[in-house]
Amino acid sequence: MKKSSFFTRTLATLALVSLVLAAYMLWARPYQLYWGATDEETHRPMPGDELDPDPTFLATRAITIEGTPEDIWPWLMQMGYGRAGFYGYDILENLGSQRGMLSADRILPEFQHFTVGDEVPISPVARMVFHAIVPDQFLIWTGTTGDQAGGFTWALYPADEQHTRLVSRIRWTHHWTQPDLLGLDLFTEFTDHIAVRKILHGVKDRVEGRVEAMVPQTIEFAIYVVAALIFLVAVVLILLRPLTWRRWLVGLAAGAVWLITWYAPIPAWMGTLLELLALGGLLWTSVRRHPRNPSLRL
Repeated sequence: MKKSSFFTRTLATLALVSLVLAAYMLWARPYQLYWGATDEETHRPMPGDELDPDPTFLATRAITIEGTPEDIWPWLMQMGYGRAGFYGYDILENLGSQRGMLSADRILPEFQHFTVGDEVPISPVARMVFHAIVPDQFLIWTGTTGDQAGGFTWALYPADEQHTRLVSRIRWTHHWTQPDLLGLDLFTEFTDHIAVRKILHGVKDRVEGRVEAMVPQTIEFAIYVVAALIFLVAVVLILLRPLTWRRWLVGLAAGAVWLITWYAPIPAWMGTLLELLALGGLLWTSVRRHPRNPSLRL
């Protein structure tokens, strides 16, 4: 491997990743930070804002639920790993839970009487705590580590006599000087909206008398994972294999498929189709244009 060749491939890889991240910052990030929320909701002060007055991550998402705050409140109180779950992607969020893989489809009385300071288990290794609890109005989770623990607010705002807006607000600051927390920060930066969006839909479905089966939610989750893996493989191929415009453009397309699949409101079948096209592109760049001339390998 020639140094100049490796240097060129490194520059090409950085250029590709930079373009995809630029698209994320300009389009995907603003969309995911305010999914479902109105302009009024994104700018309205909410309980918990004081926990991090100047956050680097501030997300307000919302959904309309056919039900009163009293109908919705018990579903929020009982959320947590090893409790009712999070009504989202159970295959990931409830993995290893002693209560089983599926999130609760009913109100669990044993998880309705928490007080400020009680733990909220997020996973087998992560914990938050209740910072504030005002029944039928809002509850706030806050972190237990880092200089800026931030806050996670779930608030209920009646829209009319039969409908309520469930609004989620997350605010925290990236731990740039704490490497042990930065990895989790970056994971949250790119994946948080997928989990929160699914939670909002999960609460809505349960209040309105529906529960999504595990198979379709698992397929949906798998589509997200595959999209990220395809993009990762495309980047690695650009870095390690002979550089061509064809390979680089397919890598760019794989990045676009990742962004669209994760951040655009498209159905699962369309995400699957895009991934198949991206996979076809990767295979296309792995064949030889002329088997007798190694210099033409792509």
